[in-house]
Amino acid sequence: MSDNSHEEAHTGPIKNPKQLLLAVFFSFVIPVFIIIGLVYFVTSAAKPAGRPGGEGLSLSGITADAQAKGVAERLQKIGMVEIRDANRPLKTGEEVFKAQCTTCHSAGVAGAPKFGDAGAWGPRIKTGLDSLLHSALKGKGAMGPQGGGDFDDVEVARAVVYMANAGGAKFAEPQRPAAAASAPAAADAPMAKK
Repeated sequence: MSDNSHEEAHTGPIKNPKQLLLAVFFSFVIPVFIIIGLVYFVTSAAKPAGRPGGEGLSLSGITADAQAKGVAERLQKIGMVEIRDANRPLKTGEEVFKAQCTTCHSAGVAGAPKFGDAGAWGPRIKTGLDSLLHSALKGKGAMGPQGGGDFDDVEVARAVVYMANAGGAKFAEPQRPAAAASAPAAADAPMAKK
């Protein structure tokens, strides 16, 4: 057996606990400051200035106005309130048909009954105006609600009546409800003095 009585002490740059704590502290702090400096350098790089005769360009080539509009659209609330004039004259069934329904119902696209085709409209007319109106307002098959349009329910009903009557029905054209029709008359009446 060999006797190793002679042991060497390991010596290094850290000689006491204070130096150890400083070494650990700086091994974390210095990299953090380096990362912060790099981030600052990258984000503060020179950006292209506005063009002399127009709007400024971003790095992607989109104008500042387009970017602002895009941000506004993304921040827009989910629901929207649209105020319409309740007293505006309603469109006729023919006007709504020409604006919204003619694309599918003139050609019979996706199973839509053709305008004026009594054979295609007959079974639908037998279900009644309420059923036809429900299908038009809520959608049916490939047709979306209101056929994808943005009309008043009474206007849609007028278009349904227009198409059904062309196919052989004898439905009366819907009118604006009495409460809405009487509101303008009440507004035009002179106020009573007390």
